[in-house]
Amino acid sequence: MNIPIYPGSSSFFPGETPFGFYDFDPQFQTDADKVTTFCARRLGYPIMDVELQNLNFYTAFEEAITTYGNELYAFQLRDNLLNVIGASTSSNMNHAVATPSMNGVIRLTQQYGSEAGVGGNVTWYSGSFKTTASVQDYDFNLWAIENNVTGGMEIKRIFWQPPPAVNQVYNLSVFSGLGGVPAVGAYGLFGSTGFLMYPTSLLLQSAQAVEMQNEISLAGYSFELINNKLRIFPIPNHNEDHIWFQYISIEERNNSVIGQTPGQVTNASNANFANPVYSQINSIGRQWIFEYTLALCKEMLGYVRGKYTQVPIPNKEITLNQADLLASATTDKAALLDRLRVYFDETSRQALLARKQAESDSAMSELSKSPMVIFIG
Repeated sequence: MNIPIYPGSSSFFPGETPFGFYDFDPQFQTDADKVTTFCARRLGYPIMDVELQNLNFYTAFEEAITTYGNELYAFQLRDNLLNVIGASTSSNMNHAVATPSMNGVIRLTQQYGSEAGVGGNVTWYSGSFKTTASVQDYDFNLWAIENNVTGGMEIKRIFWQPPPAVNQVYNLSVFSGLGGVPAVGAYGLFGSTGFLMYPTSLLLQSAQAVEMQNEISLAGYSFELINNKLRIFPIPNHNEDHIWFQYISIEERNNSVIGQTPGQVTNASNANFANPVYSQINSIGRQWIFEYTLALCKEMLGYVRGKYTQVPIPNKEITLNQADLLASATTDKAALLDRLRVYFDETSRQALLARKQAESDSAMSELSKSPMVIFIG
């Protein structure tokens, strides 16, 4: 069986690579044959035959470019994932400049805003109990059933507190019978008109005096919430007042974790990075691609030569170097990938900012040693 091997030259045509990612790039078409020559000579041609065909070299070249692009865009995605989540999946990110923003951090901290009631993505609802004279305990489970609240509820705030002291300073008619608050007129210090003319310091002192008097001599307003049972103090002494509260739906909070965002980047798998444009890769990247192509060709040649350990010829046998080729290819590929990843990590946003700060500190240290001129006008 006479299978043709590398003849010493090649001529690339579109369609001769497995995927055709770069076949119509003029620079790729030019470099494909140059890389083939480079790899064949590094593998020993023409002193030794290279049991590969042109298609094998082209395949390795295409794979090397794609591997370089994968490593590059994986690095970019790691560096910018918080900023690009939520972007349109139709936007090609190969040449996009991802501007750092607080969007990702805000998304991560919305949970705290929801719990604190100062934002977030979980709605707070309001509800109330009507008080009944001499009834101290109220059941949130029954309230939820009566108001068709399903999925569980979590109470966030309960508004059960005495009337504000400032109301007691001005108003003469709203305190009768509210949990032990004195009857009409007890603290009506300024009547119902003209209070805007009093100094602020006097108003503050009056409100503080009322609060202190209520705390010492009247029943304290407080509550207990245990196992969805609300117990209020003091015991109401008449009907039709309201105990207001705020709550969230536990089901809504659980569902807020997963938002349906069709057409948007949600994770590293659907960020729209395409294969690189070979002609736009600079000389640094191309040199890495050439070396990685050679490592792949070594690997392929090792597998080819592994078919026969020894080749018999008249009066002797030739031992093939499959093991050496595979070991060298494995080492070279690992070293090249490590070198590329270190290079990318050293150009990350964090590394660049750290280097810039070090340069600034060094410059300031150098300037501090310069003599300082004193100007006398």
